[in-house]
Amino acid sequence: MQATVRWDGAVQFSATPSSGHTVIMDGSPDLGGTNAGPRPMEMMLMGLGGCTSIDVMLMLQKSRQDVTDCVAELTAERADAVPAVFTKIHVHFVVTGRDLKESHVKRAIELSAEKYCSASIMLAAGGVEITHSYALIEADR
Repeated sequence: MQATVRWDGAVQFSATPSSGHTVIMDGSPDLGGTNAGPRPMEMMLMGLGGCTSIDVMLMLQKSRQDVTDCVAELTAERADAVPAVFTKIHVHFVVTGRDLKESHVKRAIELSAEKYCSASIMLAAGGVEITHSYALIEADR
C-alpha cells in the first residue's frame, strides 16, 4: 500500500493512495485552513469506521442477514496535550434489516473489533480505548 500527500498551500493537502482516489484534507480555520476537506484526524476516525463497517457487512451478508442499511456512528475523545492523540473511540452501529438475528450482529461487531479490523486493532494496541454498541431496526416489508 502506498499514498502520496501533496501540499496545496496554507494547511491544505491532496492525498492520493495507490487506488487513485484523491481526497482533500485541510487544517482548521484557526490554523489557516479554509475548511476545504476533513482534518487528518477525522480521516483516521472515518477510516476506522469504514474498516469495521466493511467487516461487519461482509459477515452479516455471509450469514445471510437481510440488511437494508448499516450506519456506524463514531465519537472520539482526544488528549488535551500535544500530541492530541485519540484516547477513546466509541462505535455505535445502527443496523436496519428484515428479521435480523441480534446474535449475528453482535458477533460480527465483536469479530471485527477483536480479529479483523486492522484499524481498530492498531489503534487499540496504541492505547486507544475502543468500545462498541449497536441498535437493530426492523425494516418495512
